[in-house]
Amino acid sequence: MRLILLTIALLTVIVLSASNLNAATSNEATVKFSVEKMTCATCPISVRKAMERVDGVESVEVDFETKIATVIFDANVATASDIGNASTDVGFPATEVVEE
Repeated sequence: MRLILLTIALLTVIVLSASNLNAATSNEATVKFSVEKMTCATCPISVRKAMERVDGVESVEVDFETKIATVIFDANVATASDIGNASTDVGFPATEVVEE
C-alpha cells in the first residue's frame, strides 16, 4: 500500500513539474490582423484553418463583420509575420493591426 501511495505521489510531482516547465518556457503573445478579400461566411473558416496550421498558434478567432483575426500564439515558435503570411498564401492578405 505504501508503495502505491509513494508511486502516485511521485507521478503527481513529475506531472506538475512538467506543467510548470511548459508554462515557464511559453512566450504567449496576441496579435490582431486586418484580413482582406473575405466576401462570404466561409472565408473566415479558410483564414482560421490557414493560421491554425502555423506551428505555435494556440487559437484563432476571425470576425467576418470587422474583418479582424485575433491570434494567440507562442512567440518562441512562430512570428506574427508567419501567421499573416499563412492567410495571405490562401488568398486573404492579412496585415498586422498595430494598436496605439
